[in-house]
Amino acid sequence: PTQNRNQQSINISKQTMAIADCIDSQPKHVTFGDEQDSPADMASADTEQTDREWTTDARIFEYGSAANPDMKPIPVLVHPSSLHETGTTRVIPFDISDTLDIEDTACTAPNLMASFLRINVGDGIGTQVPNATSQAFYVIRGSGKTRLRSEEGEDKTISWNTGDLFCVPVTRNEMIHLCTSAESHGAAALYWIHDEPLCNYLGVTPNIKKFEPTLYKKEDMLAKVEEIKHETGDCHKKNRLGVLLGNAKCAQTKTLTHVLWSLLNSIPANTVQRPHRHNSVALDLCVSAKPGVYTLMGKEIDSNGFIIDPIRCDWVPGSAFITPPGWWHSHHNESDDVALVLPVQDA
Repeated sequence: PTQNRNQQSINISKQTMAIADCIDSQPKHVTFGDEQDSPADMASADTEQTDREWTTDARIFEYGSAANPDMKPIPVLVHPSSLHETGTTRVIPFDISDTLDIEDTACTAPNLMASFLRINVGDGIGTQVPNATSQAFYVIRGSGKTRLRSEEGEDKTISWNTGDLFCVPVTRNEMIHLCTSAESHGAAALYWIHDEPLCNYLGVTPNIKKFEPTLYKKEDMLAKVEEIKHETGDCHKKNRLGVLLGNAKCAQTKTLTHVLWSLLNSIPANTVQRPHRHNSVALDLCVSAKPGVYTLMGKEIDSNGFIIDPIRCDWVPGSAFITPPGWWHSHHNESDDVALVLPVQDA
């Protein structure tokens, strides 16, 4: 072990030397031209007004009381399916920015915004969030088409059906979504998530496409779930029976986009996925479930691994709910059929 540590140290040192060789070690000197102040002029400049302005927003805190700041907690909330089952063609935002005390941007979590789209049969609706690097659309119900116009003026149109999911990168132009048919409620319904709140918080505008528009077909996703179900080995010993949705441009992270992470999670009949937790907010969509499927959530677990004083969230197909970051949660399927949930998190 000692020899290995020494070898690692040597390798790191060599790497550091190689990096140093690439850096110009000569100091950079400013040359004052005719149109610039001389060093003497700069040295004699009056800084009192600017110093006062620059100290206006400075705050200095005692470490022990401020290291873990008191922030608004992420609540457990439900965005019910009843919202997209009736009414006109519209966007139905899941905006809780007031609850989170977040200004200047609508959001469902600090980094993400979720909404439903209801599109009546024969209607179209436009969506446009030019300040998002990633957008994901999951088709809850219905069939239709979406048209995306590139900045070069080229139109691209895809068809979608219930259970499909598609993602698009930074898109300046409006996207048009058309519903051609729906199996119920006279309208298609889509679950729409994007990362505009993150970009607004950072004060940045994305200008590079990090991935290409990507379509995930329902039959391909479910076929992979079935394939895993019949496999033997470690996959059946773990706390999941689902498929991660990845992108070829995110080969290292295996994520939906460079910002969004998603999983089509399957809970077999009469089973429980034991308590687990993650550091990101999860914006969960119930894809399918019969009565008797629910999630229990809580901040702590006992010595036996059970959640203390849990909150129960019953699954209703087409409804979305928030799982707070760091909270323990378990999924329970007491029905006689498989249940599916689609969580989306910031990656």
